[in-house]
Amino acid sequence: MNKKTISSVLAASVLSLSLGGQLFAAGTGFGDLNGVTGQEKIEALQNDGLVKGVSTTSFNPQAALTNAQGVQLIAGGLQLSLAAITFEAGKVPTAHDLFPAAKEDAWYADAFVNAHFNGVELPESIDPSASMTKEAYTHYLMQALEKAGNLPMINIKPKDIADEDDLTVEYQGSIQRALVRGIVKLDAKGEFHPKAEITRAEAAVMLYDAIEFLRGELA
Repeated sequence: MNKKTISSVLAASVLSLSLGGQLFAAGTGFGDLNGVTGQEKIEALQNDGLVKGVSTTSFNPQAALTNAQGVQLIAGGLQLSLAAITFEAGKVPTAHDLFPAAKEDAWYADAFVNAHFNGVELPESIDPSASMTKEAYTHYLMQALEKAGNLPMINIKPKDIADEDDLTVEYQGSIQRALVRGIVKLDAKGEFHPKAEITRAEAAVMLYDAIEFLRGELA
């Protein structure tokens, strides 16, 4: 596969999004977002067809995000696809081929395949129905973001994280880059809460901020 071609395809997809112009023009949409932090951002994502609710009128913002929902959110939001990837004999592996716990005909199946072949390192043992942690979502989102924008590795001054000892070692770099790029923030005590289940609202807001960051980088 041609990495430059893949990056250019993904970059073009991200640049085609129109989130910034719709932020304050978002419609009413979901009826359960009043008072939710990041309401306008979630509504803007909905207007652009990048998030779906649990029904046409409910987003269920405080519910824990499942792995299936998280991967779908990232793959759909960053427009990950197989458009620039060639497979031997034209056979594309199914989600079940790659991740035994995933069903190949499930609603999230394409997202798992697209994420996998666009640099998101999902563990083979991932359970689509299990809740996704904040650190895992941040790691996967940053991998997709950096792939989509073909972003260079950067030298950063690591931020102090009060609960750093709770971080999964493999996720530390992604989390630090997410903090530096303003895609995620620490709480008032300087804690990240890596093992906490991330909510649907938190994940959507991070996706919005990631897309806006990438649009700025590619403009």
